[in-house]
Amino acid sequence: MKKLISYLAPVDLTSLVFLSLLIILNLFFFARVSAWIEIAGINIAVIALIFLLAYLAEKRKTKLLIGIHRFYNYGIVLFVFKEIHLMVHAIHPVDYDGLFIAVDKWLFGVNPTQWIMQFAHPILTEIFQIAYFSYYILFIILGVELYRRYTIKDFDHGAFLIVYGFYLSYLGYFLLPAIGPRFTLHDFYAINEELPGLFLTSWMRDFINAGESISFSMADAAGLVQRDVFPSGHTQLTLIVVYLSHKFKLRTRWIITAITGLLIIGTIYLRYHYVVDLFGGVLFFMLTIWSGRIIQSWWEKKAN
Repeated sequence: MKKLISYLAPVDLTSLVFLSLLIILNLFFFARVSAWIEIAGINIAVIALIFLLAYLAEKRKTKLLIGIHRFYNYGIVLFVFKEIHLMVHAIHPVDYDGLFIAVDKWLFGVNPTQWIMQFAHPILTEIFQIAYFSYYILFIILGVELYRRYTIKDFDHGAFLIVYGFYLSYLGYFLLPAIGPRFTLHDFYAINEELPGLFLTSWMRDFINAGESISFSMADAAGLVQRDVFPSGHTQLTLIVVYLSHKFKLRTRWIITAITGLLIIGTIYLRYHYVVDLFGGVLFFMLTIWSGRIIQSWWEKKAN
């Protein structure tokens, strides 16, 4: 068993721990989560696949297997994101939007997503929507450049922080579920009329909505949408990407930094987040970097 564990990369360990945690949560709250058997069974199978892939990549050392072993993690965070959609509201059926609205109002004296509407313009909307949509593309840019220009150890360091950061944000969704200002402070179904873009905005909104299991054709989108507001994962994870891009002096670091700035502003402008969510994203970013160093240091000593 110790030999098998030595084949794992730090990011494998992180996924194994989080998938195991989800299994435990499903077993504990089986009376609330209708698909608990399916989720637990699938996670057990995924855990076995992670061990198998790590073993094969280490034993055969082909470029294909090593590449799959390093990049599968970019897909697993999406898989887990969809999985927790079936769990968060079932386990913690309380939305904390009222709290977040009150904190924003206390801090600024206004609701920021409503206040910023005075600057709304189709060109700005298009720019912010494209930047917001680029969220997952930034991880691919980071991963490909790290993989091509740096050592596997450097790539593993970056991949671990990204995936670990995702999982920490998912824990935040369980603790403080919320649906966001596009539902609470605005009319979700009127956004294309109230905040129109130019060419790509409507399509990108539809794509993002589909990723959150909703559409404008649903009568109760607020009741069905994923509770993924606090912390702002877009803020937390893009800051991690910026941190890594500058740490490794990537050629794309300034492009990544500029897109991240637009993306973070866009979370408010486009009504996806409260400002307090962004503060939460910054705190979770710092927690990820601080605790991530401790975990990686421990794992390196354990694996050697």
